[in-house]
Amino acid sequence: MNDNEFIRLTDAAFTRLQQGLENADLDFELPADGILEIEFDDGSKLVVNRHSAAREIWVAARSGGFHFRHDGSAWIDTRDGSELFAKLAALISSQGGGAASFD
Repeated sequence: MNDNEFIRLTDAAFTRLQQGLENADLDFELPADGILEIEFDDGSKLVVNRHSAAREIWVAARSGGFHFRHDGSAWIDTRDGSELFAKLAALISSQGGGAASFD
């Protein structure tokens, strides 16, 4: 995957993520290009960022860090094979953000 395709794929993922967060009425901000922070009522955060050097999307949550690589059709966790949006929904729920859907 070249740089332009990586940017296009991550931009699409971030747009989908933002729409799901807005629908779930969760607080988030975009402090810089390729970084999205979700803040929860208890003050904790979940951070999603584009990591261009590795061509991955990285997620930092209270439960740990996760790296997702595009397999041609979806963003897949490099450790356990889970899909990005399913993992984000689970992480948001476990961190106290309630139910979020990214369909």
